[in-house]
Amino acid sequence: QCCRFIRGEIDPVLMLATLCGLSLVVASGCVINNCIDMDIDRYMERTRNRVTVTGEISVNAALLHGLLLGIAGFALLMMFTNPVAVLFAAAGFVIYVGLYSLWLKRSSVYGTLVGSLSGAVPPVVGYTAVTGDFDTAAAILLLMFCLWQMPHSYAIAIFRYDDYRGAGIPVLPVAKGIDRAKIHIVLYIAAFALVTVLLTATGYAGYGFLAVACATSLWWLGMALKGWKEDVDNSGWARQVFGVSIITIAALSSSKCL
Repeated sequence: QCCRFIRGEIDPVLMLATLCGLSLVVASGCVINNCIDMDIDRYMERTRNRVTVTGEISVNAALLHGLLLGIAGFALLMMFTNPVAVLFAAAGFVIYVGLYSLWLKRSSVYGTLVGSLSGAVPPVVGYTAVTGDFDTAAAILLLMFCLWQMPHSYAIAIFRYDDYRGAGIPVLPVAKGIDRAKIHIVLYIAAFALVTVLLTATGYAGYGFLAVACATSLWWLGMALKGWKEDVDNSGWARQVFGVSIITIAALSSSKCL
């Protein structure tokens, strides 16, 4: 069982190598994403000061930096973890850089959904680095973090609505309207709440985790439902949903074995 396993001995070398290797791979994906998005980043307030936009670093230098980070990260994972962990790290990288950044982010309202897969990979890499196996717990973690990222990302797209519209990125609030996005936010949070319960139901987490999962998920869902008030400020409400999403996932991640 995951709980019993995690409460056992911790291999500090494996933990440090996995954290460093995965961090380098994620950093590589982010740098390459910045190179790809240089043309649209200039239209968004939160990204217009990136060094790839201002010209402080050339695109070629940034791209080389990103590639070196990726090589170093994958080298660490290959040396210290196992093929399953490396495979998931590679899959997350390809999905983020290839499917999301190069294609779907600019062309499809489903880009967020595909991007959520890459964002859900790091916890699975950490888990499989220890177990060497993609089992039920790993599958639940993957689904849980995928579902969490959807309302989290839609909330950002709502309070950054003008940025996304100005850059021509077809996120759901821009492409289908904020009201449609609110419905999706509520549905995804409800689905997320149900999936978190599975970790306890399958014996991979204790009742303390279940209590935290229920409390935070219901709080998050309640906050999402407030978006339907007649006098709601959509931007302020979305920031609150975003904030609670961070608290929720942090609480769950720190209480896996309660």
